[in-house]
This record gives sequence, structure tokens and C-alpha cells, in this order.
Amino acid sequence: MKQVVLEAEIRDVSKNLNVLRSSGKVPAVFYGKKEQPIAISVDAKKFVSIVEKEGANVIVELKFKDSSKPAIIKELQRHILTQAPNHIDFQSISLTEKVEILVPIHVEGVADGVKNAGGTLEHVMREIKVQCLPTDMPSKISVDVTALKVGDDITIEQLPKIEGVEYIHHDKKAVVVTVLGQTVEEEKPEETAEPQAPEVISKGKKDEEGTATDGAKK
Repeated sequence: MKQVVLEAEIRDVSKNLNVLRSSGKVPAVFYGKKEQPIAISVDAKKFVSIVEKEGANVIVELKFKDSSKPAIIKELQRHILTQAPNHIDFQSISLTEKVEILVPIHVEGVADGVKNAGGTLEHVMREIKVQCLPTDMPSKISVDVTALKVGDDITIEQLPKIEGVEYIHHDKKAVVVTVLGQTVEEEKPEETAEPQAPEVISKGKKDEEGTATDGAKK
């Protein structure tokens, strides 16, 4: 896994974060098992450039004035509209200790069931947690779906084996991607109004025996 250098500054937590962001910085925090949490900031453009080029799973060497510390991007919050980085959590790491990270699942190819049978590929799981050494962190998990026919799927236990990487999930048979068949909606018969019984209007009053009379008895 490639390591990249990113300059970091200790930030004043009393300062307005919007002002900090407008100056081209991203507020962040650096923490770890043997590290006290530190409020820091990094250059927004440099950080975005790193993520776009290397992906989010990269070892970042945070360079301070008097020291440097290896870290991984544990959490990245983005602006809901612009998708610009809003806040970053950097976790301190040891290059000799395993970490748990989320890795995106990337689908490759066009499934046979989609291409030749009109099916639909459903991407059920878009990322998965793995455990590995920081130096073994994959940037993505590639899944070839070319051979999948309608009704076929790929589960976690069928994901490609990567040396030094363990998939962390409670159900190894959980579906990652599947090909669904076409759904045909049955035509509903047109509803016809039920004939209503004609309303019977009886003239006159009913006597006590239930017979209709047109007037008083003579």
C-alpha cells in the first residue's frame, strides 16, 4: 500500500469552522490507542487530490512541524450538496498491527443474464469490512459478474481471495450481487359495477299485519 504525505496543522477549536473551510482547510481530528485526540486541519485541495488518485484506503503520513505520524482515513464527512470534504477522522496506526476498514466493492463486466436475458443486476452490498495490516489495505474489491445468469449471485464467501486480507461479516453466505429476472405485471380485469337492485317504493302505509293499504280501512 502506497504512503502519501499530507501536511497538518494544530487548529484552534475556538475558531469558527465555516471560516476555516472558506480559507481552503478541512477540519479534522487525529486519534489512536496511544495518541491523545488532536484537533487539526489539512489543505482541502491536497486532500481531495489524494483521495481521487489513491482512494480513501491509503496510508497518510500526517506531517506536523516537529513530527510525522502514520494514519488512515477512518471517517470522511462530505457536504450534502457539493460533496466537498466537511470533516475527517484520522486514526493513528502501527504498520505492524492489523486494522479494520471498509473497502468498496467494484463490479466488473456485464452479466450474461443482463446482456442476453433482459435481467437486472442488483448491487446488494457496496462495501465490506476487512481486517488486514495497513500495508495490505486494498483500495477496492473487484468482482467479475460476466458469467452470472438470471437467478445467479455472488456471496461473501465467493469474493476473490486476497493475501493478508480477511473479510469481516457475520454471514459468509450474504449476497453481494445478484441478477434478477424480468418482472411481468399481470393485467387486472376491468372492474365492472355490480347491478343494483331497483329501489322499490311502496305507496301507502303498512298495517300491523304487513299489508299495504292505500288509505284507511272501510
